[in-house]
Amino acid sequence: MNFQLSDEQRLIQRTAREFAEKEICPQAAANDAEARWPADILRKALEIGLTNITVPEKYGGQGLGALELVLVTEQLTWGCVGTWIPAGINASFTDIILQGTEEQKRVYLGKMAAGEFGAYAVTEPGAGSDVSAIETRAVRRGDEYILNGGKTWISNAPHATFLLVVAKTDPGAGSRGLSLFLVERDRPGLDVGKPIPKLGQRAAHAADVFFNDVVVPKSAILGKEGDGFGLIMKGFDKSRPMVAANGLGLMQRCLDLSVAYARERRTFGKPIIEHQAIAHKLAEMQIRLEAARLMAYQAAWLADTGQRNTLEASCAKAFACDSAMLAATEAMQIYGGYGYSTEFPVEKLFRDAKVLQIYEGTSEIQRNIIARELSRS
Repeated sequence: MNFQLSDEQRLIQRTAREFAEKEICPQAAANDAEARWPADILRKALEIGLTNITVPEKYGGQGLGALELVLVTEQLTWGCVGTWIPAGINASFTDIILQGTEEQKRVYLGKMAAGEFGAYAVTEPGAGSDVSAIETRAVRRGDEYILNGGKTWISNAPHATFLLVVAKTDPGAGSRGLSLFLVERDRPGLDVGKPIPKLGQRAAHAADVFFNDVVVPKSAILGKEGDGFGLIMKGFDKSRPMVAANGLGLMQRCLDLSVAYARERRTFGKPIIEHQAIAHKLAEMQIRLEAARLMAYQAAWLADTGQRNTLEASCAKAFACDSAMLAATEAMQIYGGYGYSTEFPVEKLFRDAKVLQIYEGTSEIQRNIIARELSRS
C-alpha cells in the first residue's frame, strides 16, 4: 500500500495552496462581510487550471481524477470554503453530465471549461433530504417538455448560465419517476430570486428558482425518463469526497490558527498550549484531521479506480464535516473572547463549518446510507 502522492499530484496541491495564500486569503474576510461573489478569484483559478479538474481534456478541462479534485479542494478551502464553492458546484455534477450525450457533454462541459457556472437544482421547500418528494413537474408534449415548480437554496443560481434540474416525469413512480434536464438560464418562464442571506459561506450565493411553463426540447433530458434518481446517487458517490475535502481544508485552517494562537497566548505564566486542557483540544483536532483525510483520499481513490465507494464516500463526508464543526467550535474556545469577535478569523470558520453538515446530504442521511450499506453485507 503506497500513500505517496505522485509528482504531478504534489505540484497541483502546492499550486492550490499558493493560490489560496496569495489570492483567496487576502479577500476572504471582505468577501464574506459583503457577501461578494468572488468573480476575480474564480477567473484566476480557471486561468491556472484549478477548476474543471475532472472535466476531460477533450472538453477543455484538466482530465484529472477525484483524488486530484480532493487535493485541490482541500487547499483552496483552507483559504476560504465559500470562495471555492462556486467551482465546487460545477465539479459536483461534472460526472453526471458525463453520462449524457456527446452533444450535451460538448456544450455544457465546454461552458464550464470556458468559465461559466451551472446550478444543480434539486432542493425544494418540501424536498431536501427526501429527494423522492420533489414536486417540480416535467410534462412531455411532442418533442418538448414543459417544466413547472420551484426550487430553493440553489447554489450558483444567481450567476448560472444553465441549470441541471431534477423534475418528476412520472408522479406516481416515486424516486423512479425523477428525470434530469439541462436547462438554459435564459429560457422564458425561468426566474431566479435574490441571493438568500446566509450565516456563513456568504461569498457563495444561493437563491430560489421558479419554473413557470418553461419549455425545453426533448434533447434537454439527460439519459432517459426515470434515470434521474440513479444518476443523482451515482453523482453523490463522486462528489462527496470533494465535500469531505471542504471539511479537511477548514479543519486544517482551524488547527493552524489555534496552534499559532496557543503558542503566543499566555495565562498563569506560560503559553496556553502548555495547559493540558488546551493541548488535548489541539490533539483531538489533529487526530480527526488525519482520520478524515485518509477517509476522503480513500473514497476518491476508489472512485478513480472504478470501484463502488458509496459506503466510503458517506463515511468520509459525515466524519470530515462533523469534525470540521468540532474543530471550529474548539478553535473558538481556544481563542476565548477573541474567538467571538469578527476581528479574528475563527468566528468566520465557525459560521462556514455548520452548513458542511447539511448540504450534499446531511450527516444524518449519511448515517442512514452507511447503515443501509452495512445491511447489505
